[in-house]
Amino acid sequence: MKVRIETPKFSFFKYQKVDDGYKRVLFSPIPTIFNYGFIEDTLGDDGMEEDAIVLGPRLAQGTLVNLISPGGVVRFVDDSVQDDKKVFYLGDPYSERLFGLYFRMYALFKRFRYLTFERRIAECRFEGIELFEQE
Repeated sequence: MKVRIETPKFSFFKYQKVDDGYKRVLFSPIPTIFNYGFIEDTLGDDGMEEDAIVLGPRLAQGTLVNLISPGGVVRFVDDSVQDDKKVFYLGDPYSERLFGLYFRMYALFKRFRYLTFERRIAECRFEGIELFEQE
């Protein structure tokens, strides 16, 4: 699987790939605690490429990482649509407590953002983490 990094680890901004580079789409009051991007040539329930989280050292925006298989999935609902994120490992240990805290806070922030900027109520929630058996 080819994972393209859009948002490097520790960034306060979330980016989205566009034809000529990367566009800022969101400012978050909490920094991203992992590299965030998408799996190329896939399609998620939200109509965009499947989301990917890459644990390990900070990777530059635009980095393409070839990975074999995900080690788990973060179950998440964003704007009332299932928006799961596959988790890949490049060395960092996984912390269920830290991930749970991050995604609970992120869901609250997203609800607030939809209400404040778009004047609507949208369901955003963290539903847990499913780890896969490693072969």
